[in-house]
Formats: sequence, C-alpha cells, structure tokens
Amino acid sequence: MNCNVCSKEINPFMSFGPMPIANGFLSKEQFKDEYFFEMEVAFCANCYMFQLVNQPEREKMFNGNYPFYSGTSNFMKLHFQKFANVVINDFLIKKTDPLVIELGSNDGIMLQNFADKGIRHLGIEPSSNVAKIAMGKGINTIVDFFEKSLAEKIVNKYGKADVLIGANVMCHIPYIKSIIEGIKLILKKDGVVIFEDPYLGDVITKTTYDQIYDEHTFIFSLHSIQYLFDQFDMELVDIEYQETHGGSMRYIISNKGQMSVSNKVNLKLQYERNLGLTYPETFGIFKNNCEKHRSELLNLLDKIKSEGKRISGYAATSKSTTIINYCGITNDQLDCIYDTTPIKHGKFSPGGHIPIITQSKFKTNFPDYALLFAYNHQKEIEAKEIEFVAQGGKWISYVPKIMVTS
Repeated sequence: MNCNVCSKEINPFMSFGPMPIANGFLSKEQFKDEYFFEMEVAFCANCYMFQLVNQPEREKMFNGNYPFYSGTSNFMKLHFQKFANVVINDFLIKKTDPLVIELGSNDGIMLQNFADKGIRHLGIEPSSNVAKIAMGKGINTIVDFFEKSLAEKIVNKYGKADVLIGANVMCHIPYIKSIIEGIKLILKKDGVVIFEDPYLGDVITKTTYDQIYDEHTFIFSLHSIQYLFDQFDMELVDIEYQETHGGSMRYIISNKGQMSVSNKVNLKLQYERNLGLTYPETFGIFKNNCEKHRSELLNLLDKIKSEGKRISGYAATSKSTTIINYCGITNDQLDCIYDTTPIKHGKFSPGGHIPIITQSKFKTNFPDYALLFAYNHQKEIEAKEIEFVAQGGKWISYVPKIMVTS
C-alpha cells in the first residue's frame, strides 16, 4: 500500500483483526450480513503519518442511520461553546460580515453558537439524520461529502470563508489531499483553518488503541500535520491541547506568511521527537503495549465473572467497538451496554453483539461492575451515577491504566 499523504510505500506494523463498522449497531436479523474489514495500521517514516491500511467505503460509515449525536453531552456543548468563542474573539472580531464553514457539522452543536450571534455560517454534514437535527434548529447545512467540486459551488453561492473549522472530522478522510485542495479554494487568503482531532502523542503514551477504528483514517501528530499542509503552501501556526476524546490537539493553520508561528509549535515538535513519534520503532513498542493491555483487561473481566459478579458496559461508544472486538469481549462477560442514544436502543453492539439497553434502566438494575467505555466523560458520568457507587457498584476504567474504582 502507498501512504495516503506522501505516496511512499508503507507496510502495516499491526493488525487488530476483523473489525465491523464502529457505529454499525444492528438487529439480530442483520447478524448474518454484518460487514467486517481487516483493521491494520501503518506508520509512514517519510511524512510521519499514522494511518489505517484499509478503510470501508465512506457511505458505509456516514449515512442516514449515523448514531452519533454530539449534542447529547453537556460537556461537549460547553466545549464547543468555548471553541466558538475562541474563533469569534480571536479571528472574527475585526471582520465585516464574516463567514464560518464547518466540516462534519453533525447536529449543529458548534454552529449554533455562531447562529445565535447572527454570524453567517454553513455546515457540511454527510449523515442526513444528524444534519436534519441541525436544520431543524435553523443551522444552515448542506448534506454532502466535502470535496473540491462542492467547494467550488459553495464559493459561487456564499463567497469565501474567513474561518473553516472542524472537530473530530479531518482524521476521518482518506482523500485528505483532495480535502485541502477544497479548503484552499474556499478559504480567503488571510483566512484560517482550525480543527481538532485525537492526538497521536496521547494514543502512544496512554495506549489508547480504541482511538483506532474505521472512521479514524489518521491519528495526527504535529509532524504529520506540518508535512501535510506544507504541500499546499500552508503552515501550522499554533496549537492548543484539548482534554476531549481522551486527548486531542487543536491545530491552527494559515496560508504561509499570513501569521507568525507560535513558539508552542516548536516546543511540541521537540516533545514529539523526544517521545519517538518520528521513529518506526516506537510503534513496535505500541503494538506490544496493546497486546499487554488486552490480556490484562480480559484477565480482570474473567476474574470478576469467576466470582459470580455481574458486569455491564456503560456507553456504547465508537471506541468501544475496537475494545470489544480486539479483546474478544462477548455477552459472556458483559450482560449489556447501557447508552443514552435512542437509535441504539434494542440493537446490538457491532461484532460482539452485546445488547444495547436504554441508560434509564441502569438505575433500576445496577450491575456489580460497570465497564466505562466513555472514559473521556468519566467525571460527567460519575457525577450523574452517584447512586451506583452508593449501593456498592464499582467502575472499571482502562485509561490511562486498567483500574477498578468505587
């Protein structure tokens, strides 16, 4: 296979085995036709990009049944409100009638903050069901996949953008170079691109291999982002670390020469070199750490079950699909997974086929242990589920290490 970014030949250093669509929650009748792909990962020593070797067709992942709604988390609502305020206060304050465009705008949770202030905005979202939620709130949204041809149509109708934003979307796109061609076309000369995605430094240091699933074509580092945008006469000018999604990085990118480069960029580049994010050997160590983590988690679950205790999963996240299938977790270990998203209720988890139950029933049937798949929302969840611990329940978390807490 050739690298998606620099076209050099790359080889996988690890396979996670057959993996289903991470958000492909399904009924019993669909078990026999469930789609799987071989989930392998590679590191390119030339452009420093960590990437999937294979990925399902985009329509299999993003469609009218997409079961992820950003607006269901109060934590994320606050996060996107802060994100929007940074954009407004740092990049739009002196602009006349500015235009903000968001790629992968989901249910409008981010753009709502611009709409409420009367700022021109446009969301681009390929999953029609979540886009419909946004449009119902008055968010200007196009239901489509972003690419150069769409960018041309947008410029003709709306003009060029002052700011293009994205949250947990740029890493989804294998044809990333085509996306940046579209961005170059749609962005004003003095415009900026601001996006955030899971950060490779955290994946390596915390062994968060659950960040790797079908939608995440890439796990970015500063080195890989710098190489990627340099090919289009653009440069990484600033960064801001984010706690979201188990550790993310916000990247601020401009056309070359339009902004000065923050010293934070150079400091973080040195950090990445020290961490080994530019060396192939680092990823062999990562592979070993993943295998060790899998053994330790399975041993813990089996030990608890041998004691006659009940374990349930909490939050049927995209990331949980990787954990469940790579570790081989089944209904023998988890009775069910409780989740707040209605479209998942009454269905089964991808691959592992563990029943998904409405989260409201968690309080009426507390398990002895709850395996917390949404560890990135741990504080929010624990504050909501005080009764679970009060009656003797214990949480199992696995980031930054496997532990049981009460």
